[in-house]
Amino acid sequence: MTRVRRIPVGVDSQVPTGKTNAYVIITSNEEHQGDTGSRPEAILADPPAQAPEIDMVVDKLTVSHILVTHTHPDHVGGVSVYADATDATVWCRHGRVQRFYETTGVNPDQTFREGTILPVDESVQILDLPGHAPDHIGIETKIGILCGDIARANGSVAITSPDGAMRAYFVALRRLHARQPACLYPGHGEVISNPRETCMRLLMHRQEREKNILTAITGNATSVETILDQAYDKNITSVRDLARATVVAHLEKLDADGRIAFNRETKMVREI
Repeated sequence: MTRVRRIPVGVDSQVPTGKTNAYVIITSNEEHQGDTGSRPEAILADPPAQAPEIDMVVDKLTVSHILVTHTHPDHVGGVSVYADATDATVWCRHGRVQRFYETTGVNPDQTFREGTILPVDESVQILDLPGHAPDHIGIETKIGILCGDIARANGSVAITSPDGAMRAYFVALRRLHARQPACLYPGHGEVISNPRETCMRLLMHRQEREKNILTAITGNATSVETILDQAYDKNITSVRDLARATVVAHLEKLDADGRIAFNRETKMVREI
């Protein structure tokens, strides 16, 4: 029976909770491990760094595969170390080998696509979930989906241009919602026990922000900076750069939807 172990690891970056969750997916039947003397087979996902918390878990397992939900630095820092230590097969998204190598220092052994099923005892399947990052995927098991930075139990996740794509993020949330997983295993924070409600909450949050941006534009805001000042009803001084990149991601989506015209070079906006 599949088991998923969440391992929060402190990271030296400004991420939600100050920790990134590494995950171990135990895929082999453990009932008779004591009889054979062998160790359970497992997949290691999103190791943010080499850490004692991870070492304590993987030392009792046979890690046969390593992969990440996406290649942001706080999710890949331990890939090289654990690839060397375990001799596991390292996977990355097809078409993203160079990006994977540049962020991990590891040449992957295998690549996956949407629908790839990893060669383990229990079904573990890859889902395309772009939006937060262009190479973002989910890892679907029988008991839940590792969703990386697509969802959090509390608060929202950053979807920022140029790496993030808001239109793709809307699709990713709807896709997770439609698959009706028992739970979601996020990149940061606690396990999400109400996946469908969480996906709807995050989608509604983004739709509300989009509504505020459109209201600013119809009120004659024509630049990213003026939209930024009008679309947020709180003090964003300390996170203005992040908020600006988020607004740009929303504007890119609205432009693609044909609802506004957005010039990516001048950062100017006009109604259609």
